[in-house]
Amino acid sequence: MKERQKEIDEGRITGFFDKDTEIKGDLKFKGSFRIDGRFKGKIDSDSILIIGEQGRVEADIKVGNITINGEVKGNIQAQERVEVNSKGRVTGTIITPKLVVDEGAFLEASCHTTTKLPEPEIKNIKTIPGTKT
Repeated sequence: MKERQKEIDEGRITGFFDKDTEIKGDLKFKGSFRIDGRFKGKIDSDSILIIGEQGRVEADIKVGNITINGEVKGNIQAQERVEVNSKGRVTGTIITPKLVVDEGAFLEASCHTTTKLPEPEIKNIKTIPGTKT
């Protein structure tokens, strides 16, 4: 039997946290993911993240695109676009090439619209005595 590789359909929701769900930790996903519950931690994906009206997220977020209808506290880095809809609330830092903020949205953030995302920080590098770094 021939194995076919599925392509990711960015328009289809492939993961979902419902409004009564509360999760802490690291989230990595492919495809589109929607959060209507509570999440605290770190989110990392090249895909689409949707925060529903009931969604409450406290996290460092690195995604391809994000649409915010609920509340986000933390740092957001999007490769393509950040969209804060009229019921959305963002507190923190936003770095993205395209930022869309609808009338009525709450935005208390440091915003940087740039095509160049910062390089990841390298921490806790130990050198061996007698070597050069």
